[in-house]
Amino acid sequence: MSAEQTPATEPVAAAQAAGDMGTETATETATETATETAVTDAATPSATETPLTKLTARLPDITKKADHNEMWGVDLSTDSAHAPTQVILFKFLKANNNDVAAAEKQLTLALEWRKKIQPGKLVTEPFDKNKFGDLGFVTVHKDATGDKETVITWNIYGAVKDKKATFGNVEDFIRWRSALMELGIQKLRLNEIKEPLALDAPDTHQMLQVHDYLSVSFLRMDPAVKAASKQTIETFSMAYPELLAHKYFVNVPAFMGWVYGFMKMFLPAATLRKFHPMASGTTLATELPGISASLPKEYGGRGPSVKEGETVKLVDLTPKAEEKKVDAAPAAEAPAAEPEAKPDVTPAADVDPKATDEVTEKETAA
Repeated sequence: MSAEQTPATEPVAAAQAAGDMGTETATETATETATETAVTDAATPSATETPLTKLTARLPDITKKADHNEMWGVDLSTDSAHAPTQVILFKFLKANNNDVAAAEKQLTLALEWRKKIQPGKLVTEPFDKNKFGDLGFVTVHKDATGDKETVITWNIYGAVKDKKATFGNVEDFIRWRSALMELGIQKLRLNEIKEPLALDAPDTHQMLQVHDYLSVSFLRMDPAVKAASKQTIETFSMAYPELLAHKYFVNVPAFMGWVYGFMKMFLPAATLRKFHPMASGTTLATELPGISASLPKEYGGRGPSVKEGETVKLVDLTPKAEEKKVDAAPAAEAPAAEPEAKPDVTPAADVDPKATDEVTEKETAA
């Protein structure tokens, strides 16, 4: 949640920036406004032709066109009894209000993107800890019974040390964000699903996401952050629909509370239900009583620090001194370099509210 102008002078921009608080969420929840009706369970004998059965029938053509059939660790199957596939198709349909043609288009794009980027492999790929160290974690929490697990992805934007380094290379930033998202998805174990989602049943195959804005300025957005935010929203809205159940925005300055109230005037109720802005991170435990005890101590729990959570592989990729040697050509022959602009020291987040909660879920989980 960051704005180019001060909230006092640009209320629309500030409210729009509030939407920036969630990257994947924008599309995830906006589509719920049209319907909360789930897709009929195609595995039941009495099921007639439904959006789910129609999309299942289209699957061979979809995977052939994309030349790829892996989605979130699941090899998609045309067998209507294959529960993992049915749940994934359910999510793409819900993200498109049960519009089969729209769901097919999004699924095709997502599969093509996965073939090109191979996001599942990014989890083990090394990323520069100087750019992304301490920025993202994944934790898993069990309820009191020990039967239900809650996966949480954490985005610690106050830990950004150099915005130009972190957000300047948009492609690199999206690869890191995708790796963190994939790490969370792995914890959902979608390929182990035994039962498809029944009519009107809640989607239990989702995660939570926490965005921590401690020490983040909300008064302006660095151009590099804005570019990374825009591209991340577009990518995640297409590639990761219906994977986030709720997004908690913690350590948000109290003076920005009016923005949330302003958003209520134009954002759908289903979208707002997934947004939970809080002035203090320690109150998160009160929002999640079922797992409050195991939450990180920074967020009101009694568990270990969030920094002890799982993260992507990080290494020091800073060029060695000997690798920085310049060519021996006379300095006078080299073009004069413009002085490097001092990086804005204000950290910011990867979001853009124009996407009101996941662009229209064509987010996340963001």
